[in-house]
Amino acid sequence: MKHHRITTAVIAVATTFALAACGGGGQNPSSSSSGAGGFEAEPAEGGTVHVLQNADFSYLDPARGWDGGVNNFYRLVYRQLTTSAPGSADDPTAIVPDLAESLGEVSDDGLTWTYTLKDGLKFENGDPITSAEVKFGVSRAWDPEVGIGSPYLKQVIDAPEDYEGPYKTGDLPTIETPDEKTIVFHLKKPFPEFDAVVSQVNATPFPEGSGAGDEFIHEIVASGPYKLAEYVPGSTIKLERNESWDAATDEVRAAKPDGWEFSIGLDPATIDERLIAGQGTDVNAIAGNIQPATLPRLQTPQLQERVLQFDGICTTYMGLNTTKAPLDDVRVRQAISYAVDRSSIVNASGGTQLGAQSTTIIPPAVAGHKDFDLYPSPDGTGDVEAAKKLLDEAGLSDGFTLTLDIRSQESMQAQAESIQQSLERIGVTVELNLIDTSTYYETIGTPSQQHDAAITGWCPDWASSAATFIPPLFDGRNIYEKGNNNLAQLNDEDVNARIDEIGAMTDIAAANEQWGALDEEILELAPIVPLMVAKTVLLPGENVTGLHSSANAASGGIDYVGVGLKDPEKG
Repeated sequence: MKHHRITTAVIAVATTFALAACGGGGQNPSSSSSGAGGFEAEPAEGGTVHVLQNADFSYLDPARGWDGGVNNFYRLVYRQLTTSAPGSADDPTAIVPDLAESLGEVSDDGLTWTYTLKDGLKFENGDPITSAEVKFGVSRAWDPEVGIGSPYLKQVIDAPEDYEGPYKTGDLPTIETPDEKTIVFHLKKPFPEFDAVVSQVNATPFPEGSGAGDEFIHEIVASGPYKLAEYVPGSTIKLERNESWDAATDEVRAAKPDGWEFSIGLDPATIDERLIAGQGTDVNAIAGNIQPATLPRLQTPQLQERVLQFDGICTTYMGLNTTKAPLDDVRVRQAISYAVDRSSIVNASGGTQLGAQSTTIIPPAVAGHKDFDLYPSPDGTGDVEAAKKLLDEAGLSDGFTLTLDIRSQESMQAQAESIQQSLERIGVTVELNLIDTSTYYETIGTPSQQHDAAITGWCPDWASSAATFIPPLFDGRNIYEKGNNNLAQLNDEDVNARIDEIGAMTDIAAANEQWGALDEEILELAPIVPLMVAKTVLLPGENVTGLHSSANAASGGIDYVGVGLKDPEKG
């Protein structure tokens, strides 16, 4: 979510953390909006969709970027062997073929997966996309500097222990390309959900030899329907049609607009004002979550027709760094878990329209969710007495001071101030460390730069199971110097063993039940404090249509692949 990413109540499309991606539990994450009917009309061909956002994207390079904001952008310019179904699909949480003719063919022992590429695939310069370019793009995930995004390729695909990607090491022999259309992956152990692994954004193909160092910081090599026309960091991104993209090879992306324009660095309140006014090109605009202060103004009939509401699929939480004293004492972490007032977190985030209290890691919308509360409070505002008792037992009756990393955004600061007030009641002083949104996830995902705690969020990377919640956040064998998602740096032998045991299960439904049980076991160790499940309230421009909830937007936002305009001449 970058740390990946993942996400919390968001200010704008690019401000979420997320992991990426999907709703789950077999539930359709589509909208529950009063205005949804008008936004589902078939888009016309042409025009430019405008996106208004507060923060820049983390990275244009999909081997580096992995948060909710940028993942949806990647859908417009990059393709992978498989991908999430479009938001308009009967099952928008499904994994479907993209560059591949079909989902993968798996060997009897579950260790080998084979894909065959479609005909007619090309990069933006017209060069063909073959199995060699897919292999090269995938192998970039192992580069220690570039491959800081999604961890699944490295965790699942077999590779030499000292392999460091194509630039440093060279060829990866455990990915075979017997011909230009065939690519074969050899896994460390069976992984029934491997089709979802190759849907991750860092499985994007690139021309062999490209993308070393910072080459893709400001440039891209498009394989999707749009290519980069202009990029002014912190200000503007313009996309234009990729004429080498063949719609006949792509059943996911409608690509009706002629272009996209992202306006970056806007004040969140300004975004809301522009959407409410709906003047000029803003009739063709979309953005992220409406600000809490704006919500009461949406009650007018005219605006209600444009409101979209999406159910939450992401858990907002506070990670506690278990390697730093006194947080290395489980009693201290449990005390914090008791003391936090989740109701005040929800209120600070905009109230129940924008979030619901959470006491579990896996949210209710994701398969594997188990309903429990290990740290209840008598009045719903935290159990101060239980927290103080644990601190007494830990020899910290006088409290202590901790530093909390947060994004430098108003709503994030409001959440942090709520944490401050909650913990002040038990003698814990919370000092806030504000970090720019565009670098936040990279910073907290670098253990050497991480402080005592951080507020972030996590979203499912695919919908079929809770496997994308527990292992990325709590597997102690996957703590990296950069791109680390295990913010708690929890390395518990029993937890690691249970992750292996459940991950080997081929019955996904049975595995999901076990992930829910492990959720409860992990929270007994209190490495994180679940805070809330964020909801999404959007106000698209009146001329925008094709709006559906995205399994790729992490925040539960709009899936860009179906978006277009009712009237391309308007605005």
